[in-house]
Amino acid sequence: MFTVFDEKLAHTAREIRDRHRSYAAGRWTDEELATHQLEALRTTVEYVKKHSPFYARHLADVDPQSIASLASDQLATLPFTTKDHLRQEFADVLSLPMHKAWIFYETTGTTGRSTPCPRDNTDSLHNNTALTVYYDTIFRQYGDEQIIGVSGPTELHAFSDTFGEVCRNLGHAVAKMWPHSPMVGFDRALETLQVLPATGLFSTPGMALALAKKARAAGLDPRRDFRIDVIMCTGELASPSLLENIGEVWGARVYNALYASQEASVMGAAGADGGLYTAPLLNLYEVIDPDTGHAVAPGDDGVRTGELVVTSLYQGSKPLVRYRTGDLVRLRPPAVGRTLPAPTLEVLGRTRDTLLIGGHRISGYDLEELLLTHPRGYLDYQIVIDAVDGRDELTLRLQLPDDRDGLRLDEGEIIRAVDDRLGVPLRFEYGPLGSVTTTGAMVSWKAARVEDRRLTVPDEEQAAALSVAGGRAQ
Repeated sequence: MFTVFDEKLAHTAREIRDRHRSYAAGRWTDEELATHQLEALRTTVEYVKKHSPFYARHLADVDPQSIASLASDQLATLPFTTKDHLRQEFADVLSLPMHKAWIFYETTGTTGRSTPCPRDNTDSLHNNTALTVYYDTIFRQYGDEQIIGVSGPTELHAFSDTFGEVCRNLGHAVAKMWPHSPMVGFDRALETLQVLPATGLFSTPGMALALAKKARAAGLDPRRDFRIDVIMCTGELASPSLLENIGEVWGARVYNALYASQEASVMGAAGADGGLYTAPLLNLYEVIDPDTGHAVAPGDDGVRTGELVVTSLYQGSKPLVRYRTGDLVRLRPPAVGRTLPAPTLEVLGRTRDTLLIGGHRISGYDLEELLLTHPRGYLDYQIVIDAVDGRDELTLRLQLPDDRDGLRLDEGEIIRAVDDRLGVPLRFEYGPLGSVTTTGAMVSWKAARVEDRRLTVPDEEQAAALSVAGGRAQ
């Protein structure tokens, strides 16, 4: 509504909306998209050099107009921006002073210095418009009478503001509830979801399972006693099998709804067919070898696997140039017949979360998918890695519903799959799991989901996850 008080912003908002709708409808050619991205890239570089003290130094030798194409050798003339730059340079990375923003966010700071992430109206218009257009393909499947629960943090975090505004754009009612808040708690959150009744939910995968656990403990059946049709998960690594299990527990369709960060904003969003799509009008995407920094060539199937690098194609409070996300991804080319014409992403976890098990290197995403392909109906999980007599061993901890209702679990299938992929033995443990499994969005998937007993002492992130879990309202 703020745009009605600013004619220029109102005009800009309509332009951005129409541009995203046109792209999503498939009306852009490859040449038109490349031209748009190249012009926007040059504009971003010129903008940050002029307005950001950090980039004025960092890109001092770069002439924006000398960038002749989007080829990897051209992009390589621009230096990377790293997380260390953001921590060291702090407010000098910003291209606008704080008072020019409409809202202030920051990173969590659980394992390092928090960095400022203010957003002005330009930032929000671009990102929330992309999400609105993409999510419209999902929510239109469920009709016009929707009430969406938004179960995410609000303090200095974009979660609730972003999804609240996007649902408002789509005409859906919203109830914001953060179960870890002492003002809300799980009992009140569940009551709110039930009484409204809510038809959808935005949450992390861990929160969706935590709510199901609390519902079961209260004698409620998530499938029978709630009206949830769709769950939009974000904030944590989520394999297809984990999402399918959450869907079975709740009797809902579950999407990996958003890939984003406080620093870089929206980098991927879901479409109706379940794909996690890039947003080529928001970002320029590169995939590099995390060790060499060189561009990764596509395989025979067109897929590129490596660390994701993004450059902002809009100019707001904190545009980033060739930002190394630290995330390992598979980037797939567009395909005919998909919901949206953009490339799709599989986010495999952070590059430093890749694990070496039985002499085999495996990403967090692939390890989760390996272990969770077969079981359905569980309420939580955790992975334990041991070394016994010099040989790695895995334990899959599962929390099961007391009545085993809807449970499908064939230990033999999972054991065989693990042996085929990693060549290590697997055992099972069953029982309650602590709240550390809900800390993935605040710390990391690895800290929340993996207990690596091969380490002599817990690492910094594990300690942070335990601290966060201990301080939360239960």
